[in-house]
Amino acid sequence: LVHLIPVNPVREDGLNPKSRKRIMPDLLTEPPAIDPVYEAHIYCNIPTIAERSMEGHAPHYFKLVSVQVLIRHGDRYPLYAIPKTKRPDIDCMLVPSRKPSHPQLEAFIKHMSKGSAAQMDGSLSSLPRFPSHSLCEMGELTQTGVVQHLRNGQLLREIYINKHKLLPGDWTAKQLYLETTGKSRTLQSALALLYTFLPEFDWKKIYMRHQWSTIFCSGSCECPMRNHYLEEEQRRQYSLRVKNNNLEKIYVDMAKIVGIPTRQLRASNPIDSLLCYFCHNVSFPCTKAGCIGMEHFKVIKRHQLEDDRERQEKKLYFLYALLATHPLLNQTVSRLQRIAEGKKEEVFVLYSAHDVTLSPVLSALGITEARFPRFAARLVFELWQDGKRPKEHFIRILYNGADVTFQTLFCKDHYKLSSKPMCPLEKFVNFVKRDMFLFFNSTSYYDACHRRAL
Repeated sequence: LVHLIPVNPVREDGLNPKSRKRIMPDLLTEPPAIDPVYEAHIYCNIPTIAERSMEGHAPHYFKLVSVQVLIRHGDRYPLYAIPKTKRPDIDCMLVPSRKPSHPQLEAFIKHMSKGSAAQMDGSLSSLPRFPSHSLCEMGELTQTGVVQHLRNGQLLREIYINKHKLLPGDWTAKQLYLETTGKSRTLQSALALLYTFLPEFDWKKIYMRHQWSTIFCSGSCECPMRNHYLEEEQRRQYSLRVKNNNLEKIYVDMAKIVGIPTRQLRASNPIDSLLCYFCHNVSFPCTKAGCIGMEHFKVIKRHQLEDDRERQEKKLYFLYALLATHPLLNQTVSRLQRIAEGKKEEVFVLYSAHDVTLSPVLSALGITEARFPRFAARLVFELWQDGKRPKEHFIRILYNGADVTFQTLFCKDHYKLSSKPMCPLEKFVNFVKRDMFLFFNSTSYYDACHRRAL
């Protein structure tokens, strides 16, 4: 599975006269071993065919009573630039006639321009509601990113609104809980999903909360041991990298091409920028000294995948993840408990976040088979009421449409004991309120944060 790169004649200055177009293959079957090109293709999440999903599946006598969604923002322009190279030429203006597009993209743009009536916390009100630069700014959501979340919202609407009637036609602001970090890409991703989930929504019913922390720890962010495990995890990453001779050779070669010290190139996080070239099917950058190519990309991406795999095997990241995500999971559990007790508020929740939000949540839950969060990844918590025993409530957890409930630490073996395709709510509650701390020989979040595990 390779990109086909037509070779153009090279000018005397060493640069190609026109950009080389790369043909991205359609990958229909999953290769048996780690394939960096295949994994990068999955990560890009380019909107093509309609997605199948398992959201909303339950026995007919079950009633859906709450849905909580945690998303990663959609496709974005790089956060880092490769020094001494031309930035990738990506247009962040929204143009409905340009691919990838969506039938509701034009209506979305019009609706966003009327959004001054929305209530938005703090600095959110000063952020643009959709991307609009002819050359993307660093970290800006692209049209692809908007379309990814228009598709997410449409899919969730068909299941949760049209089929399960989660929200009535006259829904109120109290039935929604919306929260985003203070980046334009997360706010815009949330608005894109929300627009197709609740088309032409009344802006006066929208209250968007600002979360300053990427791990959504709100008022419970003081946790020295979380920082300790994160530092240990970063040492593990560094150790794995320096052992990889092939990776070092690739960095040396790329540094020569762009004419900077190897250390400086590594610090510029080139994979972030190269993934943008790859996802948008744009040629990797060239200089007079040569071109960065697919072999460079494959080696760096393969190392990233190997790092992900080792991270799962070592427990440092897992311990970090437990402490990093407890405040968010605790908020989730408390809300689900309130709804199970009959409260009708905040039945649909949307957190718009980053890979560094979603990845530790997956790890803390024990979903080790999950891929690193792709652009526009979604993690969904469904709360169901048993129609035959109304006091009994169950949870389903889905990642990008796949049911991962029985991959979780708290419900791994439950399916062997029960015929119901979901997990009792109390198992999730007990995990978050009690069992998460057992890994630290502690009984509370505060204690786990301030006392070293034995």
